[in-house]
Amino acid sequence: MSHGPLEAEAPRRGMLRLGRLIGVPLYLSWNWSLIALFVVVLFGPQVQRLFPELGAGAYGVAFLYAVLLLLSVLVHELAHAASAKAFRWPTTEIVLNLWGGHTQFGTFQATPGRSLVTALAGPAANVLLALGGQLLMTQVDPGGVGSLLLGIFTYANWLVAIFNALPGLPLDGGRMVESAVWAVTGDQDKGTLAAGWAGRVIVLALIAGVVLVPLLQGRPPDIPLIVILVMVGYFLWSGATESIRGAQLRLRVPSLTAAQLMLPAIGLANTATVAEVRNRPIGTLAVLVGPHGVPEAIVDESALAGVSDQDADSVPAAAAARALTHGALVRASDAGRPLVDRLAAVEGSEYAVLAPDGAVCGVLRQPDVVEWLTTGRRR
Repeated sequence: MSHGPLEAEAPRRGMLRLGRLIGVPLYLSWNWSLIALFVVVLFGPQVQRLFPELGAGAYGVAFLYAVLLLLSVLVHELAHAASAKAFRWPTTEIVLNLWGGHTQFGTFQATPGRSLVTALAGPAANVLLALGGQLLMTQVDPGGVGSLLLGIFTYANWLVAIFNALPGLPLDGGRMVESAVWAVTGDQDKGTLAAGWAGRVIVLALIAGVVLVPLLQGRPPDIPLIVILVMVGYFLWSGATESIRGAQLRLRVPSLTAAQLMLPAIGLANTATVAEVRNRPIGTLAVLVGPHGVPEAIVDESALAGVSDQDADSVPAAAAARALTHGALVRASDAGRPLVDRLAAVEGSEYAVLAPDGAVCGVLRQPDVVEWLTTGRRR
């Protein structure tokens, strides 16, 4: 599952719109053809050996393997979408792709319990399909193509259910871990962080199982399994890493303050000359302020250096300044989510910082904020 607001009916580059199911737009990504090709190349010869009378048609049967896997994933995602709709969460689209698929939600308010139910719905749907497939297998000819496809369908649903239940993000099992930690700590981001690290552990465990175990047993690793591991491992590691970074960023937001990250600055009248700016205290930036005390521009240090000494008394500092976006003001006491929301609401990348008495005391730069939120370090 993935979250984030999207326009449900917007065109999707590289995707084929298949229609709507339970009121949710359904898309098929072009990169699904890669997994379909892999399945046909891998299993086509096997089907041909089992049913030589099929000839080239064996590859068509192998293609049906990929289609049955796709249908298993579709049912999985529909279960997520149906449970989300039951909680009135806006469900904007379902996408089927190389990695299986995902259900995209808009902005919503979740709880640990509802998040857990929505996560469990996907694997539970596949378990039901797998059990149904096993029941039907007792009713069909065990030696025919139909039995083979039914067996593949059953296996595919067990595979999708078990794989997605692994306890690490970005898998559904990771949402279960997230919900458990969230319920205990009261903080969803701490749950996301724990589940993201669990996702990385799963990747390492898969590498050990597919590569290291055979080597320790004195036998070569299975090459097709390694190919699958590379694709799956990349998907899992990337998703887990993205979850970790996002959680770390959100966990840092409450401790963010303008005073902590601002560069010291002094306010000067917008009529000041270059010479007057050069006389400011060492280590401070110069912010030009209008007659009503509103910061208007930040003096550019490189432009300031380009003015000769003999012209410094006559050249206005405004000629060597960058204009501030209207409303690009924050207070030194601004912090946390309100500060982030304030920065996001104003275009531009620089903001004048005001002291409690309304005087300019600093300059806050957006790249510094992003760096601190992302890494916990100042630029």
